[in-house]
Amino acid sequence: MKGRFVRKEAELHSCLCTKEGEFMVARVKIVTDSTADIPLDLVKKFNISVIPLKVVIGNETFQDGVNLTPESFYQKLDEMDDLPSTSQPTPYEFETVYRRIAENDHSNDTTILSIHLSSQLSGTIQSATLAADEVKDAVKVEVIDSKRASYAIGIIVVEIAKMAQNGAGLSECKAKLEMLLKRTNVYFLVDTLEYLQKNGRIGKASALIGSLLKMKPVLSLTEDGQVYPYHKARGRKKALAVIREAVKNQYGDQPVHVGVSHADAEESGEQLLRNVADGLNTQSMTTTKIGAVIGAHTGRGTVAISVTPAE
Repeated sequence: MKGRFVRKEAELHSCLCTKEGEFMVARVKIVTDSTADIPLDLVKKFNISVIPLKVVIGNETFQDGVNLTPESFYQKLDEMDDLPSTSQPTPYEFETVYRRIAENDHSNDTTILSIHLSSQLSGTIQSATLAADEVKDAVKVEVIDSKRASYAIGIIVVEIAKMAQNGAGLSECKAKLEMLLKRTNVYFLVDTLEYLQKNGRIGKASALIGSLLKMKPVLSLTEDGQVYPYHKARGRKKALAVIREAVKNQYGDQPVHVGVSHADAEESGEQLLRNVADGLNTQSMTTTKIGAVIGAHTGRGTVAISVTPAE
C-alpha cells in the first residue's frame, strides 16, 4: 500500500512540472470556507483559499481556524455557560479574497470555483454569491453549494484543487465536481443532539429528540444538505457496523478516498477509521479535526467519516 502511495505522489509531481522543473499555473482557482476542516498542510499544498466563518463566545468574536483553533475552542467549551453562536463571512470578506486572486493572476482567463457549506446550514453561500456579482468586472466566480459540512466538503475540495493545480481546465474541474457532489457520502455520530437542537441545525433528525435512551443515532445529510437520521443503532459498536455496511454497499471494491474528522475525540476517530476504512479499496486516508464552527453545532465527541470516489 505504501509503495503505491509513493508512486502516485511521483506521478503527480511529474505531471505538475514543466521541462524546466517549474510548476504550471492553474487557470482554475479554488476557494472554500473554514467549515471544510481541511488540514493546513493540504491547504498549502494545493493552494486552496480558505475564508473563515466566525464564532461568538460571550462578548468575543473569533475567526474559525485563524485565532481560534479546534483545541482552544473545545477547552473554552467546557467553561461556557451559554452555547456559542456562529456567523458567516460578509460579502466584503469574500470580495477581498476574490479580488486578491484576480490581481495575482496574469492569465486573464482564470475562473474561481467557490465551494461552500450547505445553504441549509448557513448563509455563507448567500455572501459568496453577492461578492461574486461585485467582482464580475475583475474575475469570473462560480459559487457552488456543496450541500455538505466539515470534511465532506473538504474531501471534495482537495480533489478539485489537485486537478486545478495539475492544469485541468474549467470544464474538466466542473465535471469532476458534479460527479463527486453526487457520489460523496458522509456519516457521523454525536455524543448528544443538544447542540444540533439548540442551534437549530438538527433538520430531519428532530424526530430523535426524547427517544434516544441507549440508542446511538447514525446521522447523515440529505441531498439538499439537511441533517437526518440514517439509522438508530443500539450502542456505538452497532453504529459503527451500520456505517461500515453502508459504505461497503455504496462503494464496493472501487477505489476511494476516505476522510475521518473528529471533535476532540482522536481515539474515537481512529476507531471509526479502523472499523470502516479498512474494508474499502482505500487510496488515501485523511484524519482531520472538526473546527470551532462545526463543533459549535455538534459538540465535543463527534466523529464523522466521508468517502468519495478516487477515480
